[in-house]
This record gives sequence, C-alpha cells and structure tokens, in this order.
Amino acid sequence: MRDTKDFKFMRDVMMAAINDLAAIHEDVVYLDADLSSCIGAGSFQKLYPDRFYNCGIAEGNMVAVAAGLSSAGLTPFAHSFGVFASRRAYDQAFLSVGYAKRCVHLLGSDPGVNATYNGGTHMPFEDIALMRQIPGMIVIEPSDAQSLYELTLQVYDSGKASYTRFPRKTIAHRYPLGTKIELGKGVELADGGDLAIVATGQVMVDAATKAVELLAQKGIKATLVDLHTIRPLDTALIDKVAKRTGHVLVCENGRYAGGVGEMVAGYLAKTNPVKMDFVNVGERFGEVGNLDYLTKAFGFTPEHIAEVGEALAKR
Repeated sequence: MRDTKDFKFMRDVMMAAINDLAAIHEDVVYLDADLSSCIGAGSFQKLYPDRFYNCGIAEGNMVAVAAGLSSAGLTPFAHSFGVFASRRAYDQAFLSVGYAKRCVHLLGSDPGVNATYNGGTHMPFEDIALMRQIPGMIVIEPSDAQSLYELTLQVYDSGKASYTRFPRKTIAHRYPLGTKIELGKGVELADGGDLAIVATGQVMVDAATKAVELLAQKGIKATLVDLHTIRPLDTALIDKVAKRTGHVLVCENGRYAGGVGEMVAGYLAKTNPVKMDFVNVGERFGEVGNLDYLTKAFGFTPEHIAEVGEALAKR
C-alpha cells in the first residue's frame, strides 16, 4: 500500500496504482488512445514496454483491443479523456466488454467541468449515465488521491469491468493512509440530523465540505457522504442518512438524467421516500474556461450548495 500524500496530480496517482499492480500481477496491461503524455503513462511504458499499447486516436478500437486482450487472460487498463472513453467508445464498451463479460478497466479522465479549456466538446456530463446502463459495470469517482489509489487496486481485485472518472491535473488529500476505503461503501465525512448531502468526485466533495461549514453557521447540521462508488450503490448508507435526516441533497459534476441524483432518488422512492433536491449541470452543454469560472457558472460552489441545502432543510 502506497501513501499518496506527496503526489501533486491525480493522474500521477492513477499511474502509480497501475504500475504497482503491474509489479505484482503479470496480467496487467495498459492501453492508451495517443494520450499517454497527458496522463504520465510513460512510466508504465518504461517499466513494462511489452505490456504497453498505444492504440492511436481510435478509442473504439482501443476498447475492442482491450476486450480481446481480456479474452486472452490479461487485465487491461484503458485510458482516454472521459468524453472519448465513454461516448465515443460506447458500443465497444457495451458489447465487447459488457455483453461479452470481459474484465476491462476503463479510465475516463477530466469528466465534467474538469475538462476546462478543452471546452464543451470534451466535457462529459453523461458518462455516468452511459456506464450505468452496462450490466455489471462498476462505476467509481474517487474524491481524493488516497481513495483513487486504493480503489484502483480494489477494482482489479473485483474481477469485474469498471469505469473510473477522475481529474488529471488537480488533487485533494482528504484521507490519510490507513483510512478505511472500501469499494461499494461510501464514507461519512460529517454527521448531522437536518440534511444529508451526498456528493461524488473531487469537485463536488470539496465544495460540499465547505458548504457543510456554511450551513452550520446558520444552525443547520448536515451529514456529508463521499459516494466514491456510484455503482454498486451503497444502499445501506443511503438508507441510513435518509432516515436520519429526511432530506437528501445529491451533488454531482454531471447530468441528472441517468446520473447519481436520479439513481439515489429512484432507490429512495422504493425504500424510504424523503424530500430531495439536486445540484448538477442541468440541461446545459459544457463551455470553455478555467475551473474556478466553470464551478461558478454551473453552480458547483459551496455557497450555491449551501443555499440549495438550506432551502431543502426547511421544507
């Protein structure tokens, strides 16, 4: 197990996890769609040149190749920007990986507003919805370095196909080494009885953490859940916080339709209907800008989350 406290970028954490897996497991191979310099995959290529495949700017082909390698007994990790790893390669992900029951780990970097200056064409808000439609596919969005590292090791151990969405050039150090981080089990970061905030990913968990403090200043005590595993959903934890508070706010760097908010709402509608609200991209496409501008433009700020949370808690 590696301590990630000194890493500066999430992309370096991801490659460290894959490199560490490859050192132990000879079946681990790595594929990229001509973006190895963007994610730092040169480290893998240097260590394991015969297990590194640059498939070029042909993401669908890359996923099909990964599925073929899986059928030969290998365990591929295949990376592209989230928009290409999900939308462009979806038919291959659905059929060659999902339908064929192949263990391929798809890595989608810079999801949602993390695409920043690459703009709306490179800004996937729908990748969660797409990957949730593939039966058996694990979907994760870790919120910090240590959870990204440890959950990457755990998706390998799961023996199931997975999709990981993560930013490349930002980082958060939320969990020290030794924190219990378990695939399929969210983490409670705050405990309050007035409102439950369920957030996923670095952008939203960072903002929601500060929103909890803003709400406390107004006398509203909020629970905060880092839902790093989107699928399978931690239903026990969702039930627990819904019963505790009666008010659930879901925050995601993506679209409501098919996303985390709709998933949680659909589950609670069957088990424990509560008052709910959502912070997400809504019916919008992405745009160009730095991360500070984009989080404000789409309402992914502590202030907006606190505003929505306060109104919900008073309903």
